[in-house]
Amino acid sequence: MNIEGIDAIIYCSDGTQANWDTARRFFNDWGLKEQAFSSTEQRYETLNGAQVIVRLPDDPSLAPAIESGATLREVVWGVQGEVTRFEATDPHGLRHRFQPSAKRSIAQRGAPTNPWGIEPQRINDPSPIYERATPVEIGHVVLFTDRLQQAVAFYESLGFLVSDSYPGRGVFMRCGADAGHHDLFLLQLPPAADGKSKVGLNHIAFTVRDIHEVFGGGMAMSRAGWKTQLGPGRHPISSAYFWYFECPVGALIEYNADEDHLTAAWQPREFEPGPTVFAEWAIDGGIDGHTRRQPKVAAGGQFLTEKRP
Repeated sequence: MNIEGIDAIIYCSDGTQANWDTARRFFNDWGLKEQAFSSTEQRYETLNGAQVIVRLPDDPSLAPAIESGATLREVVWGVQGEVTRFEATDPHGLRHRFQPSAKRSIAQRGAPTNPWGIEPQRINDPSPIYERATPVEIGHVVLFTDRLQQAVAFYESLGFLVSDSYPGRGVFMRCGADAGHHDLFLLQLPPAADGKSKVGLNHIAFTVRDIHEVFGGGMAMSRAGWKTQLGPGRHPISSAYFWYFECPVGALIEYNADEDHLTAAWQPREFEPGPTVFAEWAIDGGIDGHTRRQPKVAAGGQFLTEKRP
């Protein structure tokens, strides 16, 4: 089975009208295109046609929840070639649906870079400045698990491959040999005081065109009043740039760009968990979209383009 990537994610709200309306405002600010909005369903899409769907918690079409409150309820994976549609439930109870991919090819291109030592890729062409982000696709899903090895075995049975890991703590998996660094990350936290481990959604990542769109999209979300969880920053393991926000219908949501691309020749690596392994660098609290500085940090100087008294 040739899994191409994520075709759709289905969230449920917390059931309140306030949360329903907040979700609509959030996904429009996030840069998705609204396809439908009613009292029972919201539907949005990325540039390549991947779908984001929000439903009420009592909707009979929803799969059972793996955690309480507003959260992810289903992941739809697009498959290339002839395939019979089918469903599978992972060890946590999360439903995954597999079907022919409905995503479309698009002519989008991130800004070329001019690193030292190679032929310039961007000539007489300044890099873009984005007033907001318009995500290209849904990049990956990250889940908390209380049964890591069982979950890894389940996804391997569907054709997923291990890219890298924190032994005994977390596993990055991609849905094909020749693919981005990960489409799925499974993270097992140490047990809480009551002896239980968390199960549920950690975050969903949306791929944008380049690092400049991570910055532009993040500052636009800040200007719109949405709360940064962490970012911008850079992940050493996948090389990707990120910016995380709190999402009204489940955990966190991420702008993501420039991740590593792997092939069958890749040899999975093992890492010891730690702050500098998660993020080479990151800004706590984000960048304020108005001041262009870290929020709640006194600005000790001015930009060179600003007049001095």
